[in-house]
Amino acid sequence: MKRSTDPVLLWLAGFWLVVLGAGWWGADYWMSSQANPNKKLTVTVGGDVVLKRNRDGHYVANGEIDGAPVVFMIDTGATDVALSMRLADDLKLNRGEEIALNTANGLAVGFKTHLDTVHLGSIEMRNVAAVFSSQMMDNVVLLGMSFLKHLEFTQRDNMLFLHVPRVGDAR
Repeated sequence: MKRSTDPVLLWLAGFWLVVLGAGWWGADYWMSSQANPNKKLTVTVGGDVVLKRNRDGHYVANGEIDGAPVVFMIDTGATDVALSMRLADDLKLNRGEEIALNTANGLAVGFKTHLDTVHLGSIEMRNVAAVFSSQMMDNVVLLGMSFLKHLEFTQRDNMLFLHVPRVGDAR
């Protein structure tokens, strides 16, 4: 004997699938915006970049290396811009001198290189010193002092203000 499926049960199952899917998507979107509140950067009229601190206390923002989109974490403790081996391979970066890196996770082997361009909002730097290592996470690039040393930056009220000094700048 063939049993027919009750249309009300099908409708209820579909309804709850939609509700659960929307809830999952909403939670994922919220978590993503908390990890990187700077997906759309704020740039002042003068060209300064303003970053909001994320829920973990870090300044994370979208940017570009050699035209490829990346996620940066501002790291004043990093000497150079630091990226993963995988990203370096994707960008076809030259593998320079092998070096020992002292990372938060201990010692690692890395390679020196230079990045043609690094963009963070309206700020662009050329020929930026960088290192890459297999110990680096694929999803975050540490924006170190080889980029930041050319900027003036101020932290105030969970915001980081990045300014490119110009000749005759009275700041």
